Amino acid sequence: MELQTTIYLVVGLSFALYIGIAIWARAGSTSEFYAAGGQVNPVMNGMATAADWMSAASFISMAGLISNMGYGGALFLMGWTGGYVLLAMLLAPYLRKFGKFTVPQFIGDRFYSRSASTVAVLCLLTASITYIIGQMTGVGVAFSRFLGVSSATGIYVGMGIVFLYAVFGGMKGITYTQVAQYIVLILAYTIPAIFISLQLTGNPIPQLGLGSNLAGHDVSLLTKLDQVVTDLGFGQYTTALPGSKLNMFVYTLSLMIGTAGLPHVIMRFFTVPKVKDARSSAGWALIFIAILYTTAPAVAAMAKTNLIRTVNPGVVMKDSNVYDKEGAIKYEERPDWMKRWEKTGLLKFEDKNGDGRIQYYNDKTKNAEVLKKAEEAGWKGNELNVNADIIVLANPEIALLPNWVIALVAAGGLAAALSTAAGLLMAISSAVSHDLIKGVFKPDISEKGELMAGKISMAIAIVISGWLGLNPPGFAAGTVALAFGIAASSLFPAIMMGIFSKKMNKEGAMAGMLAGLAITLFYVFAHKGIFFIKGTEYLGVIGGANSFFGITPEAFGAVGALVNFIVAFAVDKVTKEPPEHIQHMVEAVRIPRGAKAVDGAH
Repeated sequence: MELQTTIYLVVGLSFALYIGIAIWARAGSTSEFYAAGGQVNPVMNGMATAADWMSAASFISMAGLISNMGYGGALFLMGWTGGYVLLAMLLAPYLRKFGKFTVPQFIGDRFYSRSASTVAVLCLLTASITYIIGQMTGVGVAFSRFLGVSSATGIYVGMGIVFLYAVFGGMKGITYTQVAQYIVLILAYTIPAIFISLQLTGNPIPQLGLGSNLAGHDVSLLTKLDQVVTDLGFGQYTTALPGSKLNMFVYTLSLMIGTAGLPHVIMRFFTVPKVKDARSSAGWALIFIAILYTTAPAVAAMAKTNLIRTVNPGVVMKDSNVYDKEGAIKYEERPDWMKRWEKTGLLKFEDKNGDGRIQYYNDKTKNAEVLKKAEEAGWKGNELNVNADIIVLANPEIALLPNWVIALVAAGGLAAALSTAAGLLMAISSAVSHDLIKGVFKPDISEKGELMAGKISMAIAIVISGWLGLNPPGFAAGTVALAFGIAASSLFPAIMMGIFSKKMNKEGAMAGMLAGLAITLFYVFAHKGIFFIKGTEYLGVIGGANSFFGITPEAFGAVGALVNFIVAFAVDKVTKEPPEHIQHMVEAVRIPRGAKAVDGAH
């Protein structure tokens, strides 16, 4: 069976599975729509949480980022998985014990204020809509490459699929659909990795293959990769850092607390029966996530190796000179996978020296020796640009794996993007229908009316997210990091203070959320050149790129969180403390049932 037919078959079957599950598990009440009736098994909830979490960024982009960044890309692994440790220990059990459907509802009740709930809705919508842009863009990329349609058509199809299983099934339908999507995406990620690890190292376990010798050679994969990439002017793969150590630390911290503050992830812990199950779900989610996250570094290194070997045949497996002019592949003899990806615009070739061959190296390096060798070889600059987003999706094609494996990767990439998009849409829908309409504007709305409002708001959110996917704003490339920054700087501190500080009042919480959100958005937008003052970008006002101690915009969420905490406690000190019953409620949520209070005399 030819490749395109196989892809249509595998992707079509996966979509039929998702829709079938949604019809079977459609929600009949607000409890089922918002929290799946609170009766999801912890293991299944852990699997659904893993699918909800492992978005297009994890499946499609993460290995590509690590492939480009090398060792420094580990910050994504540490930040995103570390966030789940925070969730399991500090948030999930307490939020489940509080017993509400949504994060804004928790904040509104804990801080005894509809205004606080409304501010939380604002932060949630900003983070979720920003995040969903990346998911819809990922859907468009996967569809355009694998189904042979335009990116716009792919987004329309994705919108239709999500509409069918999210609007009708609510959280109940989404949960069971995400279990199926997890199985699809994890098989799609690990099976090609096993094949490629066997090809390169003879070891079928990618995690072990990463540290193994190249097949038939006495040199390890990483040692050889280090040698080749440094010869080509890139940073040493196993030691490269994204900027300063401070930036890497702050970036990792931002991803960690952003993970713990993302509303669509937190909502998953309202779907289990008991507080104990919430903690158990977080543990199972970590296990299911770890399967992909421990595989990603191997996928990244092996993809980088295969890419270089494609452009410079023999360089990886032999000690050939990377600047051997005859060693570079002729453009007209490029493999089929390059031709297919060129059509998407994510892989581009420009023949700068007119020799008809592909030169791939870092022409912006400060290494004079590298530049001298390239010039002596007749190279006039790097001629190949490979978008990081294609690394995972193209990897099976680069390695010449069977068609069914390539089709499975297509289905996996779509499953990853759609599962997270559904979770985000659920968070947006519940914030509008449950927290705004029922909580603020129409408290006496019937359950049937609220359910209908939830479905309508989700349908509107799907249309808006699709439009943003079709017309992404100028900062679209940084949307995922921006979403984490928003969650880290606004929602995470408020939730933490709501659980662990019984003296924190509504004025402090609201001021903190708004301050954290505002400073983070300002710093990010300033660097992206979104706003202008009399023709001058904000970038000039703040003193240049990464002007705050060299911290990049993607890492600024942790700074915003610090501002949030400082402002909240400062305002709290000069305003009235919370009512007595709120303080007792916080203690009741935080202290396990049956535990004796410690008063200092015992």
